[in-house]
Amino acid sequence: MDNLEFNKAAAAVLVAGIVFMVSGVVASMVVKPQTLHHSVLKIDTGASPAAAPAKEEPLAPIAPLLASADVANGEAIARRQCAACHTFNEGGRNGVGPNLYGVMGRAHGGSPGFNSSAALKGKPGPWNYEEMNAWLKKPAAYIPGSRMAYAGLNNDKQRADVILYLRSLAATPLPLP
Repeated sequence: MDNLEFNKAAAAVLVAGIVFMVSGVVASMVVKPQTLHHSVLKIDTGASPAAAPAKEEPLAPIAPLLASADVANGEAIARRQCAACHTFNEGGRNGVGPNLYGVMGRAHGGSPGFNSSAALKGKPGPWNYEEMNAWLKKPAAYIPGSRMAYAGLNNDKQRADVILYLRSLAATPLPLP
């Protein structure tokens, strides 16, 4: 490398450093940041004893809504929201979640060949309409410790549609309430 070329490269590096330094000094003279007296962002961790716990509104009974529920709409909702983890056909394979054919009337955690959580297996009795309603509303609140990562379905009408669809997935559907 020619001596003059080296000098040009070194000068370019030095000039760039001086420009960055001078621009930093000028910017700090022009912009004077103000320090805040308190944090603008408040994060509620729930650890505060003064914070009142959010009250859950009671779940409306599902039986009156089942009278006007739509199986086709329930199937569409189930295919859209549940099919990533569940299958719906008779003898279908288990996925991330169990096959839902014949789930209504089946014991909690009683899907053949599926390893359900201990919390779900520990829930006594079979799946009925009100229990499925509470489960679909918010699985983590209905059975704490469940491995189901679904946030829940808040719309009462849509839950009734899905429940009626799940009822139809059986050779002998569970009698309506």
